[in-house]
Amino acid sequence: MTADDGTNNTNPFNHRVIEEFRANGGRVGGDFEGVRLLLLTTRGAKSGLLRTTPAVYLSDPARDRLVVFASNGGSPHAPGWYHNLTKDPRVVVEVGTERYEAHAAPVDEGEHDELWRRQIEQDPNFAEFRERAPRTIPVIALTRAGVTPSADVTPSAAGRPHATSASCRN
Repeated sequence: MTADDGTNNTNPFNHRVIEEFRANGGRVGGDFEGVRLLLLTTRGAKSGLLRTTPAVYLSDPARDRLVVFASNGGSPHAPGWYHNLTKDPRVVVEVGTERYEAHAAPVDEGEHDELWRRQIEQDPNFAEFRERAPRTIPVIALTRAGVTPSADVTPSAAGRPHATSASCRN
């Protein structure tokens, strides 16, 4: 899987964030200045098109993974990217100037609340998202392809990242 150039994200706000992220080595200004953002590319569950979306993430270095929250700002419905990765868990993650293939999977139930606690500590807006959502918001681990063997992941040539040239409304 390769990363989408952003043209398949029909949300103008997200499209601008994607452009700014890539033009500035993973940094975005305005409301997202200093916020940990990544770009997540999934394959559309219905269309089959690559879709890139900015998302706020939590680093989980003890498990060598990044974690994203399918909050959709507290909406009653999960974001499109979540539905996409439930069909195909192979994703591309961009953090800073690094781009790599990864495997997306829901975290174990036992980790869910602790990861939420850490995310709310990092970004208090997520407390409101969690309270507002009339659903359990999925917490998704993004594990670099090749780190944790899985039959669902087909890593690129060497399974390693390569250098390349946030949510926002996820």
